[in-house]
Amino acid sequence: MSSGIKGKVVVITGASRGLGKAFALRFAEEGAKILITTTNPKRAEGTVKEAKAKGAEVAIVEADIAKESDTQKIADEAVKQYGTVDILVNNAAIWGGLNITPWDAWTTEQWDRIFTVNVRGTWLVCKAIAPIMVKAGKGKIINIASNIAKVPAAQLFLPYSCGKGALYTMTQALAHALGESGINVNAIAPGYTASEASLAQQGSDQIFEIATGEQSMHRRAQPPDMVGAAVFLASDDANFITGQTYYIDGGTVML
Repeated sequence: MSSGIKGKVVVITGASRGLGKAFALRFAEEGAKILITTTNPKRAEGTVKEAKAKGAEVAIVEADIAKESDTQKIADEAVKQYGTVDILVNNAAIWGGLNITPWDAWTTEQWDRIFTVNVRGTWLVCKAIAPIMVKAGKGKIINIASNIAKVPAAQLFLPYSCGKGALYTMTQALAHALGESGINVNAIAPGYTASEASLAQQGSDQIFEIATGEQSMHRRAQPPDMVGAAVFLASDDANFITGQTYYIDGGTVML
């Protein structure tokens, strides 16, 4: 187990499937108490069952992070169930259903919906959860960004790419804003990963060919590849790390 995870309370948004489910199951293995958020409780039943099978305490809240009232509901439910929040993993985002589109063919409605959830929604969750951490004088916030904001393929999913790029700025800004309260804010930037949403995209094989060709390690990224970095950033071993983005993309983006 990683240092300082056992018994900690972790909120994971959008954890019914894909990367969110992988995060939930790994934190369950680490002995954390978990609150997962979802817009589809029935779909999340499998995640809850598997996490409980690993011995974890798991609660679920139905919430749409695009709605400020729902993000406050997440915070209230965490306090009701566990009394506090030690770790927040901002995983929820619009990705499923997006396909390769010319940069000038996206609609304004698509731009607005993607930014409302992926950027404003992440900020709203932080806004709701941070006071709990400030009161405790400690906490770990982990934003899930993407390497797509730093690679040529950004043009293929432009509003999504720009939204994920905004999370870099948000991560650094919140690290400055919350550091005095003992709160670490970092981000993970996965490469193109073989989640359910990615595999369902039109032309996913073509996208994987592009992505793996740019990687130093030429294989498809899998959801479990992402979880170790999250556990590390949530652990006591990362207590003096903040404002950083970790690229988990097989050596595509190198800083």
